[in-house]
Amino acid sequence: MLKHILRVAALLLVVGGALFAYLAWPDTAKIDIARVEGARPEITQPREQWLPTVKIAKVVGWPAGATPAAASGLAVKPFATGLDHPRWLYRLPNGDVLVAETNSPPRPASGITSRVMNFFLGRAGAGAPSPNRITLLRDADGDGVAETRSVFMTGLNSPFGMTLFQGQLYIADTDALVRVPYQDGETRITARPETVVKLPGGGNHWARNVVPAPDGRTLYVSVGSSSNIAENGIDQEKYRANILQVWPKEKTFRVFAAGLRNPNGMAFNPKSGQLWTVVNERDMLGSDLAPDYLTQVEFGDHFGWPWYYWGGYPDNRVEPKNPQLQEYAKRPDYALGPHVAALGLTFAADARLGDRWANGAFVAEHGSWNRKPVSGYKVVFVPFGANGFPAKGAKPVDVLTGFLDADGQAKGRPVGLVTDRSGGLLVADDVGNVIWRVAAR
Repeated sequence: MLKHILRVAALLLVVGGALFAYLAWPDTAKIDIARVEGARPEITQPREQWLPTVKIAKVVGWPAGATPAAASGLAVKPFATGLDHPRWLYRLPNGDVLVAETNSPPRPASGITSRVMNFFLGRAGAGAPSPNRITLLRDADGDGVAETRSVFMTGLNSPFGMTLFQGQLYIADTDALVRVPYQDGETRITARPETVVKLPGGGNHWARNVVPAPDGRTLYVSVGSSSNIAENGIDQEKYRANILQVWPKEKTFRVFAAGLRNPNGMAFNPKSGQLWTVVNERDMLGSDLAPDYLTQVEFGDHFGWPWYYWGGYPDNRVEPKNPQLQEYAKRPDYALGPHVAALGLTFAADARLGDRWANGAFVAEHGSWNRKPVSGYKVVFVPFGANGFPAKGAKPVDVLTGFLDADGQAKGRPVGLVTDRSGGLLVADDVGNVIWRVAAR
């Protein structure tokens, strides 16, 4: 027995020493992140990692009176404070704003990998229990500050996306699309949610989003993968890494688009009427790969995950291979840079921030945990051209920065985006527990 204990202890020391050495010298970016942004990013050779680079911005919160820094010509102030992990936003027809106060469902710590991941999530501010609540915020006097709030809905399971459709409010829980009846002006819903369709839950990438399709009959629901590169088997990824098209009346769905590792924000381009999404790409190929992206999505598209990234670059770690897919893997339209964790997306159609911000898309970059130096932790604007796509040669333009302090600690992390009824841009800050409002000066 003693010999067994000594062998285990020696093994733990070796593994622990190797882990310490690895974390002390993580993979560092070799090119400027701007070279991995835009319509033609530089795709370097992958640097495969046995363990991911870990560079976590410890969450410290906002000092009293502090705010992010807005771009020239813009101003920022709190729209609502004192929230509990506000992650996603939806504006109701009367101007009220719904905020999903939510977080990942419990992650069982059954092994060393899950225990380490739970530690990292906690350090990044993502390990707290989910409030499982939707709160209603009302700015009745239009001064850009929500003077009233009420608990709108409870009894949900890590809720995220919300949308009104045919007189009902649809909520994307982590494991189901549900709905409740809604009447204009309601401030509290107590009805028990009705399940429309079950969604795959568990694993990584718990957040589900929902938007209504222009056909007036269906909804689009985004479902991220349960893993990094299907390392637990592709059979565990059924109906994941997908955007699903749901027929709520019939309670049926189909795969609309596939190969999207973690699609989150979805929005329709007001110029073209086409669906766009932002996607978090894969990990452990080094700090320069692979770029997260913004892209138009059409029925039948496959963006390559897990076998390919950026339109056909093979990920040699994935087994079994899928060579026949390579020529059909769609290249995304616009790279946002590696590991920025692009989550929020809204087009500028209803924003009144000035001409500079009139034609394009706002993207919230939640921020990296596995890149050196860190990336993201800001809201950016992607300028679009008259053709309904990002302008030729355009790079992301910073809209809201300053989420990291001088020591690299996170005061906040931006997630959901929506315009309010006055044309300001609202930004959900899920670890700062604030909703910020960006307006023209």
